[in-house]
Amino acid sequence: MAGIDEGDPLALDRQLCFSLYTASRALTGLYREILADLELTYPQYLVMLVLWERETLPVKELGLALSLDSGTLSPLLRRMEGAGLLTRRRGPQDERIVHVSITEEGVRLRERAGGIPERVLRATDLPPARLAELQGTLDHLTRAVSQATGRGAARAPCDTDT
Repeated sequence: MAGIDEGDPLALDRQLCFSLYTASRALTGLYREILADLELTYPQYLVMLVLWERETLPVKELGLALSLDSGTLSPLLRRMEGAGLLTRRRGPQDERIVHVSITEEGVRLRERAGGIPERVLRATDLPPARLAELQGTLDHLTRAVSQATGRGAARAPCDTDT
């Protein structure tokens, strides 16, 4: 096999997708380790983040916020409801609309999760300003690629609930 041409556009190390993939796997692995204490998966943590902000919202809005379809979201919410973190109720005016609400146990979990952002920040070894810049760049990248592919500007989590 010939030596690798550093200018080769198909070299693995030159692929943006591979850099994003490996960074995503590393970060999700970190979250998996941190969230084990809370008995949450990464997608469940994302649901809790939305509920800690909004307390109650329709499942459809939750799916839009997390870029998850109902086929992925429904079993995830069912498990979280079984764990006592949230409730699902049909709307009184329109029974087709299901509302998700945080429970008291879900609210108490927020206190235990309070140190997660700091732990993640420390693990990245990036100053807060640089991390904010990176997040802005990734948000821009997501919007641009979503627009270029006709998929809308969605922010999708990396892993599924396992």
